[in-house]
Amino acid sequence: MKKEYDFSKAKRNPYANRLKRQITIRLDEPTIEYFKDLAEETGIPYQTLINLYLRECAGSRKKLSLKWRPAA
Repeated sequence: MKKEYDFSKAKRNPYANRLKRQITIRLDEPTIEYFKDLAEETGIPYQTLINLYLRECAGSRKKLSLKWRPAA
């Protein structure tokens, strides 16, 4: 390994804006099991499958039909 490296001609990573950010999300057990089962079938890690599904929803601007009633 060199003691010093010259980065003066380095280029920025073109994929840097697509890097993932770690967050905490609470999911119910049946949802986690669904994606884990799907992961076994496809060979794709379940967290990747969840990310792909959420990305598809965001990309298509999918909206849920919610009817929320505040507690009285």
